[in-house]
Amino acid sequence: MHQRTVPHSSILRREPDPSDSFIDLNRLLAILVRRARLIGLSVALAVTLGVAYLLFATPVYTSQTQILLDEDLSRYAEESEPSPQSSQQIDMRISSAAEILKSGRLALRVVDDLKLSDNETILNPPQSPVAMVKGWAKALTSSGPDVSQEALANGRREKAAATLQQSLTVERAGRSAVLAVSFRSTDPQLAAAITKRYAEAFFEDQLSANFTATEQASTWLQERLTDIQARAQEAALEVERYRSENGLTTARGELMSEQQLADLNSQLILAQADAASASARYAQFKAIVEQGPDKAVDNASIPTQQAGGSVLQELRERYNSVVKRAQDITQNFGADHPQAAALRAEKEDLAGQIYRELQQLTASYRNEYEVARSRETSLRENIDKVAGSNAVANRSSVRLRELEQKATALKALSESYLSRFEQASQKQSFPIAKARVISDAGVPTAPSSPKKTLVLGLSLVLGLMAGGALTFVQELRERAFRLENDVRTILGLKPLGYLPLVGGQKKRKPMIGAKAVKAEPAPGEADEDIPLERMTRIVLDAPRSAFAETLRNAKLTSETMLTGRESRVIGVTSALPGEGKSTVATNFAALLAISGKRTLLIDADVRRPGLSAMMKPAPQIGLIEAVSGEIPWTQAVKTDRRSQLTILPIALGKDAARRHDGNELISSPAMKQLLDEARQAFDYVIVDLAPVGPVVDAKAFEPLADGFLFVVEWGKTPSNLVRDLLAAEHRIEAKTLGVVLNKTDMAALARYSDAGAAEKYRDLYDQYYTDNMEAAARR
Repeated sequence: MHQRTVPHSSILRREPDPSDSFIDLNRLLAILVRRARLIGLSVALAVTLGVAYLLFATPVYTSQTQILLDEDLSRYAEESEPSPQSSQQIDMRISSAAEILKSGRLALRVVDDLKLSDNETILNPPQSPVAMVKGWAKALTSSGPDVSQEALANGRREKAAATLQQSLTVERAGRSAVLAVSFRSTDPQLAAAITKRYAEAFFEDQLSANFTATEQASTWLQERLTDIQARAQEAALEVERYRSENGLTTARGELMSEQQLADLNSQLILAQADAASASARYAQFKAIVEQGPDKAVDNASIPTQQAGGSVLQELRERYNSVVKRAQDITQNFGADHPQAAALRAEKEDLAGQIYRELQQLTASYRNEYEVARSRETSLRENIDKVAGSNAVANRSSVRLRELEQKATALKALSESYLSRFEQASQKQSFPIAKARVISDAGVPTAPSSPKKTLVLGLSLVLGLMAGGALTFVQELRERAFRLENDVRTILGLKPLGYLPLVGGQKKRKPMIGAKAVKAEPAPGEADEDIPLERMTRIVLDAPRSAFAETLRNAKLTSETMLTGRESRVIGVTSALPGEGKSTVATNFAALLAISGKRTLLIDADVRRPGLSAMMKPAPQIGLIEAVSGEIPWTQAVKTDRRSQLTILPIALGKDAARRHDGNELISSPAMKQLLDEARQAFDYVIVDLAPVGPVVDAKAFEPLADGFLFVVEWGKTPSNLVRDLLAAEHRIEAKTLGVVLNKTDMAALARYSDAGAAEKYRDLYDQYYTDNMEAAARR
């Protein structure tokens, strides 16, 4: 056997670079350069639309005034200091003021004051073309009932107010108590006038609201005050009437009976104290008298401040003096001395006097004690009498106190309402609003909308974003092979190079990305314009071209990978029809032939023999007849005189039904025998096979081939399709010598490569490629 399995292409696969998971700046830059035209067109379109908008948009002017909400403005006119407010209350007050400014009632006031219901700028502002068309359509389709002039005027008034509300903006300046009121209009003078009038109307509304509220409060308070005063007067009269009817006379705020009872109680307490004191003195003297005259002198120790105390004191002193003298005389002269006897007589006389004085004092104190007891008894009787009458008065005073409380409450309420009524009356003419203008509304000199710089900048940004988005979408759709590195990373196969698109300008088909890729017509379409003698002779007419150099690389690769074989059978196939495999197979075979190798080119695409279709004149016999045994295969071959290339075609238009069994024909023993015989006569047998995707002919031919050249159309054939087809047919993949990127747009190739990649230097490579491929293709 002359077959040897080519090492599996997985040895060419490489592990993904860890850096691939991060942003590849080189690749990103390459994408931007490649899609620069698309991004530029998006930016140009966006800027053009922005300029058109600026040209056709109606300028709008904005006038602004600032209103400060200040509670301190009225503090000097108010009776009491305003209580401090919390931040929540302040925010609520400012929000309420903003809503008042945006209210429909205030808008109607401004409309009426400035007579805006007849202003066409407000009622019919300039509209965009789309809005105008909608308005015309609505006017044509609507046929409403007739309305009165009054209803029409009200409608215009309401419409003007609604327009004012839509064009008015009220915003709080930061965290301050300042409200910025701005109005937009196409007329700058009108914008300033409306803004100024809004501030004035706000102040008038504040004063009017205060006046209305205080007026209503005054009216209500007046009614309530009159009623309460009448009720208070009636309650006071009822108190006096009840007091008179029940004899509840008062003095210093108390009932007379209560005062009398209190006085009697005080006197009783004093009488009780006097009786106790008199009783004690009487008992004391009575006890002394009852002891007799002898002991009366010894016990007669009466305080001098009491009644009779001075007489007793004097008698006692005389008595003590006589006793002392008698003792002295008795001690000196004896008891029988006449003077001692006289002193004893005087002593007895003094003792009698003291006793009699004590008896008089005792009688006096007994009388005093009896008087005190009589007074105490009398006071008790009076108290019992007054207490009985006071109990009746107390029961009557319960009702009296109720009447007095009612009268007092009504009086206090009347005074309170009177104070509130006076305050409300004063506030009716209160001339100060708790707000002031800190920035007057001026006439705008320049339009606030549209803002040229903002519109152009936004257009530029949107254009860049749109271009970026389109670029992103286009790159996501980029699924074809563009670089040799794609072949290595996606397929794990060896790239053999790029075959430039030759043969004249083809019809451009829309492809992935901003560039369109030149597509070669399907087999048979180019037969009349580009005959075999031209397309198959590129390597002959332009041997020093990039086209020929790529095929030389394929030749070198086949010699290297199939070394040691005397004859090599190489199949040329592709994934899809129309990728130019027949042209590649023909030029590759011609290159082998002119290099001195005996080469046989077999058109084995039984179903669509594109190679045979390019031959002039059309062959009448060929591979099918040779394999079926009708003729020897040597009779069906044709030899090119210039390159000495031998071609085994397929007869066209003859028994085409047999071609539907091409896989059986190619894998038949007769085909194997034909190849064995060809191996004996040729160094290379190049077989143009059908594509792998639509039919199984290449799969059936795989056991007979030593290797495969896989042709992929640059920028068109999906990479996932080729990968899946080769993964499914791993035997073909294992024998694939390399991949040729055909129909390459060499001018656009550099735009798909990273900085420093080989594709960036194709212009320098062209110094070695001196032959003109386009001229060679048209000779």
